[in-house]
Amino acid sequence: MQIDAPPVVVFDLARDIDAHLRSQEGAKERAVAGTTCGLIGLGESVTWRATHFRVPFRMTSKITEFDRPKSFVDEQTSGPFKRFRHEHLFEPIANGTMMVDRVRFDAPVGLIGALVDRAFLGRYMRRLIEERALALKTEAESSA
Repeated sequence: MQIDAPPVVVFDLARDIDAHLRSQEGAKERAVAGTTCGLIGLGESVTWRATHFRVPFRMTSKITEFDRPKSFVDEQTSGPFKRFRHEHLFEPIANGTMMVDRVRFDAPVGLIGALVDRAFLGRYMRRLIEERALALKTEAESSA
């Protein structure tokens, strides 16, 4: 997604716990442990509590790679997925930043999880990431 703001602004906003919470108000998401406000950094974790599909979830993720303002990676250390890895990439462009999210995950429960993923979860996650990116774009451009 193209964002009309400098990479360092977009990078810091993408790792801002408070900005994440604002972008996920519909899921009633809360940061309940670890880094629960402000900027999260390398080696730090946050535990999220949210409701998706009318089911409450907890997920802890840790920042495992960090190269400000180019990229960072968060990975699930406990939670609903068998595996979850989210790469956040920020490339300078003429009018600001190209932000790219690469999310890779494996649904839980083997074959049943794979079927659910194929039928529904993949689209749901893609929409969730796109909504978050749009919220970050709006916030970054309004502050730039």
